[in-house]
Amino acid sequence: MLKLITHAHVFAPDDRGMQNLLIAGNRIAWMGADLDDLGSVKPAESTDLEGRRLIPGLIDGHAHLTGGGGEAGFGSRVPPVPHPHFLDAGITTVVGVLGTDDTTRDTRSLVSQALYLRDHGVNAWCHTGGYHVPPVTFTGSVREDIVFLDPVIGVGEVAISDHRSSQPSFEEILRIASDAHVAGLITGKAGIVHLHLGDGDRGLELVRRALAETELPPRTFNPTHINRKKALFEEAIAVARAGCTVDITAFPIEDSPPDDEWPADEALLRYLDSGAPSERITMSSDGGGCLPVFNAQGEMQHFDIGDPATLTETLMRLLQRGEPLARVLPAFTLNPARLLRFHDRGRIEVGATADLVVLDEAHRIEKVMSQGTWRITP
Repeated sequence: MLKLITHAHVFAPDDRGMQNLLIAGNRIAWMGADLDDLGSVKPAESTDLEGRRLIPGLIDGHAHLTGGGGEAGFGSRVPPVPHPHFLDAGITTVVGVLGTDDTTRDTRSLVSQALYLRDHGVNAWCHTGGYHVPPVTFTGSVREDIVFLDPVIGVGEVAISDHRSSQPSFEEILRIASDAHVAGLITGKAGIVHLHLGDGDRGLELVRRALAETELPPRTFNPTHINRKKALFEEAIAVARAGCTVDITAFPIEDSPPDDEWPADEALLRYLDSGAPSERITMSSDGGGCLPVFNAQGEMQHFDIGDPATLTETLMRLLQRGEPLARVLPAFTLNPARLLRFHDRGRIEVGATADLVVLDEAHRIEKVMSQGTWRITP
């Protein structure tokens, strides 16, 4: 069915001004400023946005689709994230990960949940493995999981510099990264190692060594949670300059004290102001994940649960601070699409997937289109 969207102020993510779009199936078939260029095409449905901003659907590169937690006994397990939580947040594409608990949860359940989300309007992929080494896989091999399982695009989140990790050696990280990289070459998938960074003083030492001592491309290594410590954040800027794409986590604002963490909005602006490559920074929600606080003995004191909505809330805070939408939007859309090799997502152009979000004057989400279908409307 042909759908027409008129009078949309398009941020693609760059500012394209006022445009009209024709949606055919799940693709953008035409975009132009003059409706007369459509000729005799008769869409079955038309939506007039009356000048509201139209942006690409957000891409969340780190969410716990099957739930996280379990770090304070079985009663602390977090349930799977319901699909409306992503769509309500304007997230049309998500990548699932396993965390601390890659024992009672595994790649099989993660793949199944990704396929479930696809059937409910969310474009979903996942990584194989989890915190620990050797990685928990479906086939017995990281490389074969990526090559043979459609939703699997990389490996992670592999934990380093964290008391919950398996304390992987340099050689173990290199073997995993090599398998991911080669699988990406074979398939055209992302082929990355998505690295959970804990609070440990070693920080990004393993990544810095890999960049200095091996032939592996920097893009293979994708550290996340870089805003959890200010020293780690500075390290992350350095590896981004060396070619890695680094990821900010949209922690709940009340869980980001100013003493040694950067709130997500502040972190993004500091990164952009640093002069590091603007295309190598992304933002993710950690939705469904456990956000724990431990004492010195590794015992959980309390925890929060990651919410996909923090991604949208971070974008809203940036816009409320007066930041230009075209400056901050790539971290939520185009940059993760480039890293994950989603060549038809994260942008608004002819041929791209029709994953679109309408923002109202207060920067809130008003409408969401995913796979060419309006999923959220007023």
